[in-house]
Amino acid sequence: MFSKHLIAILCLCCFVYSAKAQQLSVTKSPAKASMYSAILPGSGQIYNEKYWKAPLIYAAMGTALYLANWNQKEYLHYRSAYEYRTDGDATTIDDYDGIYTENNLITIKNYHQKNRDLAYIITAGIYLLNIVDASVDAHLFNFNVNDDLSFILEPKMLRLQNQNQYGLALTLYL
Repeated sequence: MFSKHLIAILCLCCFVYSAKAQQLSVTKSPAKASMYSAILPGSGQIYNEKYWKAPLIYAAMGTALYLANWNQKEYLHYRSAYEYRTDGDATTIDDYDGIYTENNLITIKNYHQKNRDLAYIITAGIYLLNIVDASVDAHLFNFNVNDDLSFILEPKMLRLQNQNQYGLALTLYL
């Protein structure tokens, strides 16, 4: 009778210990993290508990969009200056009469157009990197990173075909 109670208590303790061990293991869904980041940039990083990344994403995207907007305004400004210069009407005078030639105005206009397009491409790249980063963070959420990760680089001598070969050996401890 006593041994049956002891076995029952031992099984109960093992079950409780096993349940606690299972509760400590938290996993994150890469699909869910990607979906969150696709809907609202930075929310996948918040889902993965990498709170410090969300402001960086907004700062990067905000900077790229600001540059796109500024280059758009400059592009429109120089385009209208070029149009005023080439419209054939002597009463319309652009702001750069006597400062820039027509070719200079075209070059400056094209410069701002190229930079505007590049800023939009960079914004799209940051958006895609945001989604990829959220997915990778979710995949690696439970990856063990501790102090036991190390490597040793040491000289090594190998004997191959009756000759000594000298080199370096790299040993990784994971």
